[in-house]
Amino acid sequence: MSLRKTKLRESHSEVDTGPLNDILFILLMFFLMISTLANPNVIKMSVPKSKSDTKQKQSVVVSVDKDKNYFVGARKINPDSLEVALKKYINEGDSIKPAVVINADSTSQWGEIVKVMKVARRLGATTSATVTGSE
Repeated sequence: MSLRKTKLRESHSEVDTGPLNDILFILLMFFLMISTLANPNVIKMSVPKSKSDTKQKQSVVVSVDKDKNYFVGARKINPDSLEVALKKYINEGDSIKPAVVINADSTSQWGEIVKVMKVARRLGATTSATVTGSE
């Protein structure tokens, strides 16, 4: 009796990737179409238009340090010539009021800040004050 060893066939399991390309293509097309429909530029809005040229609101920065030194922008000025220096930036005939931002050191006196506010209000500007700490 001859016993013959039978070779077992090794079976390789393979995944058919042919339909995978089709599915990925369909998903890609779906997301491309949805992304073009969700574009926020589709909404038409009526924006008011002006006939005249509009000016942008100016802001002037006035800084006051603890030694009572005044700065308009980055230029140091004499406290007595504050009104003259601010007049260069503030025109009384303008329809748009410029803003004067007062940047003060935390150790500076409030009287100096109020002085700048009074001058700016007298010239017709709006004011706001910020206090920076010297820590």
